[in-house]
Parts: sequence; C-alpha cells; structure tokens
Amino acid sequence: MPEKKKSVVPRLRFPEFRDAEPWEIKPLGKLLVGPPEYGINAPAVPYSEFLPTYLRITDIAGDGSGIRKEKVSVARNVSKENYLCEGDIVLARTGASVGKSYKYKKENGPLVFAGFLIRIRPNRDNLNDEFLYQYLFTEQYWRWVSHTSARSGQPGINSSEYASLPLPMPLLPPEQQKIADCLSSLDEVIDLEAQKLDALKAHKKGLMQQLFPREGETTPRLRFPEFQNAPEWDEQSIGDFGDVVTGSTPSTMRREFYGGGIPFVSPAEISGLRFVDETKTTLTALGFDETRPIRANSVLFVCIGSTIGKVAQNRRECAANQQINSVIPNAEHSGAFVYYALVNNSDRIAELAGRQAVPIINKTLFSSVELPVPKLKEQERIATCLTSLDDLIAAQSAKLEALKVHKKGLMQQLFPQEVD
Repeated sequence: MPEKKKSVVPRLRFPEFRDAEPWEIKPLGKLLVGPPEYGINAPAVPYSEFLPTYLRITDIAGDGSGIRKEKVSVARNVSKENYLCEGDIVLARTGASVGKSYKYKKENGPLVFAGFLIRIRPNRDNLNDEFLYQYLFTEQYWRWVSHTSARSGQPGINSSEYASLPLPMPLLPPEQQKIADCLSSLDEVIDLEAQKLDALKAHKKGLMQQLFPREGETTPRLRFPEFQNAPEWDEQSIGDFGDVVTGSTPSTMRREFYGGGIPFVSPAEISGLRFVDETKTTLTALGFDETRPIRANSVLFVCIGSTIGKVAQNRRECAANQQINSVIPNAEHSGAFVYYALVNNSDRIAELAGRQAVPIINKTLFSSVELPVPKLKEQERIATCLTSLDDLIAAQSAKLEALKVHKKGLMQQLFPQEVD
C-alpha cells in the first residue's frame, strides 16, 4: 500500500490560496539538494584578510538578526565546498544553542562554516529557502528541537535527525513564496527599527561623553548656556551622593516572605533600560521587613558577578539581593543625575573588581569611588536632557518589541500549529 501523506491547514491563508489543497508534511531531507553536511573543525585565529572568514555557533545571533560584526579567521586550507553559497542555511548541532540557524547573505562576504554547524541546501525546485528559514523560528520547530535534542545527555541534533525534520509546506510554490515575502518584508521593517534604536543609543552615549567631564578633568566639553560661567565640578565620592545600601536576601526557606507585591531586584532584572518596573521575585511585607529598604528613584548598581557594572533606577520602593549596591540620594543630589553619572562611569568602576573567579566590588570600595559633580541645578538640567532621550529610546524599544510580537503571532497563523 502506498504511504498515506499527512496533510495540515494553517489558520490563515492568503486569499488566492484559500481554496488550494491542504499542506503536506514532508521530511526535510527529501527537499534538499543533498544530505545535510558538517562543517570543518579547526582553531579560530584573529581575523586576517588573507585567511578565510570562519563562522561558528557563537557568531550567530539567536533571534535570526544575523551574525556578529567581529570576524575571526580559520588557519587551514579549505576547498570551495566548505564555503557557504546563497540560499544555504546552517544549523547549530550541539550545546545550549542547538537548533539556532543562519541563512547565508552575500553581504557577509565569503564564509567557511565550523564543525558544530550543519549546512542544509534546499532544492529550490520544490522548497523556497526563505520559506524554510522562516519556519525555523516557529514554536513548532523549537518544540521539535527540544524533543529531538533531549534524546542524549548532551543536547544535540545530528545530520540524519535534521534530515528527518517534519516540514509542513504548501504544494504550490507561489504560496511558499508569498509567505516568505510577507515575513521577510516584516523582518526588514524590524531591522530598520532596530537600527533606529541603535542610532538613538549611540547618540545618547556620545552626548553623555560631552555632558560629563573626561577622567581627570573637572569641566565637561559641552555645558548648557546658563552654566557656561558656573564653577568647575567638584570631586565627590559615591558615598557623598547619599546612603549606600548593600542588598540582602530573606530566607528562602520561609515561604511567607515571598509572593507579595513588593519588588525584589536581582541583576537579571537590570537590562539596558533605565527603570526596573517588574521583578520575577516579589516579597510580602514580612519578607520586606527582613531586607534593607531602597527608596523609590534610588540607583541600583550590580557589584558582584558576570554582569558587574549594570545600572538601573527603581520607580517604587523595593529591596535588592546582595549582588547590588544601591545609592539612596540625599537632598544635594538628583537621583536621575546619579544614575547617569554611574552609567557613564560603569566600565571604570567595574574594572575595580580586578580579575577574579567571581568579580566583586564591596560596599567600602564602591562608596569611595570619586566622580566629578556639579551643583544641583546643573545636575537636574543634565538629567532632564538625558531623560528625554531615554524616553525616546524606551518608546523605540517598545515599538520594536511590538513588531516582534506581531511577527510571532502572524507566524502562528501562517504555519500549521500541529506537526507530528
């Protein structure tokens, strides 16, 4: 008896295909030019224009936005077959990044792919490469990755397993093309909005370098007109800004301390945005009584661990864990200015931790760091300027996130949900 073909139908189809046949589910391997191929294993070396550029798992962005700008080379003779071609897709085959993908683009230049990557080359007569690439970001695909990679102790998917990937696809090539065009055009919009966000962040960074004195100086290169004739900035320690509070963690054995409405901040909650609004862990009033309270609009600085140097402000009263030193500003200092001053000097402060297995800046050392500071009125003027720019960055970040959510929702409609 001939094998019965599995068929599925997406919830959303373009008008011209609504009366078309259902989609079929086919193993990926039967839609490729040849079997999936492993890359070459060789040491990476500093980039050289005289050596081939090497693409490794760590060079690929997890969200499909492309690859890192920083290049490395491979010190080994390679043949033409080791280079990626237009339409090629590489997939990570091991480790925490298993399933991650990258579709080759000519603008990235000639690339040789590493041994922990597997190349697949769609047969364009029956499989649109962009259609396939978009499918590799669906929830259905990642469920398959999770199930398949968990078969052994070390997460991994080999070439034959990738060849067995069940791919839902429309029978008509124009429908594949339509879906690919729709989603790739949305990717272009997302990429443009991401570039705008990067430009705003770069502008803010450059402006801060002008508004704050350079190390060893007491006057900034750019000063607002009303402060052109004001005195030089004073050198003050972070301890002069207000109370410095090291966080603490209530006993995790006491369930009554947790699950209330009071934010409990850890380094994971401190991102690139200025304010911490929500936290994964919250405290009850009983738990909060066991901590050192941090007043609203204080400044939180990560002083321990791999993310040392991250800075944020809290919109409302909160507590923090022991990896965070918080500055509760006094009447002579603007909380917003203190935030921007610490952001501007975060790298320099982080270097004080030195090279240790667990980097740490204790409260005494953190409090003793000296920074140039103007009078309160000029602090507030600088903070107002940078706050308005941060508002633009926050709005752009929200716009970008909304586009990503929109795409995710659209993909759930354009691709069938149940794929066995």
